Amino acid sequence: MNRASLEKRPDEVAAMFDDVAPKYDVVNDVLSLGQTRRWRRIVVDAVGAVPGQRVLDLAAGTGTSSEPYADAGIDVVACDFSLGMLKVGKRRRPDIDFVAGDATNLPFADNSFDASTISFGLRNVNEPKKALAEMLRVTKPGGRLVIAEFSSPVIPVWRTMYTEYLMRALPPIARKVASNPDAYVYLAESIRAWPNQDSLAAWIAETGWSDVAYRNLTGGIVAVHRAVKPGR
Repeated sequence: MNRASLEKRPDEVAAMFDDVAPKYDVVNDVLSLGQTRRWRRIVVDAVGAVPGQRVLDLAAGTGTSSEPYADAGIDVVACDFSLGMLKVGKRRRPDIDFVAGDATNLPFADNSFDASTISFGLRNVNEPKKALAEMLRVTKPGGRLVIAEFSSPVIPVWRTMYTEYLMRALPPIARKVASNPDAYVYLAESIRAWPNQDSLAAWIAETGWSDVAYRNLTGGIVAVHRAVKPGR
């Protein structure tokens, strides 16, 4: 299976996320066996933003990933293409700036943010390299990029177990707890088709970011990639 065979039109993906928005965060906690919150804390630490800085949280969904920045007094913009997700987030956190936007054509000026981050959303963009280039455009010179995405477990036995969980265990769990279990089958397939850590690092470098590095979490199930926009 490859990414091309999974590609959906942006409106189809947006509709899918609109449908699962009300229970999205709860279902993610269940399906990740409680690991999601830990992964998100590591992302926040990697971004390293401080009050007075501005952070773009792309594919922010309901804003769960944006909340730590807002709680710390950091100016954060939660951007997503799913109006359903944004509606749920705005109702829960009216203090956060939620903006509808396409990752491949961001509605922000050049050099607008001190850091740009995206967690578990890049693989759902039809043109991920274009999204990486857009994040580069809107980030200030010297600003940071942090990406958390599902990746390839580094231990062969663990990789086999993980693949079995994705394709065998996840769908029946989703049928019990999700409003649209077919959406989670699609998401599981998109994880399996996503490039590994080194391939994503190469994409990031190709789009103009420097100092590209990554850290494996939970044996490589997730990788957190970091980079810097050249210049000051």
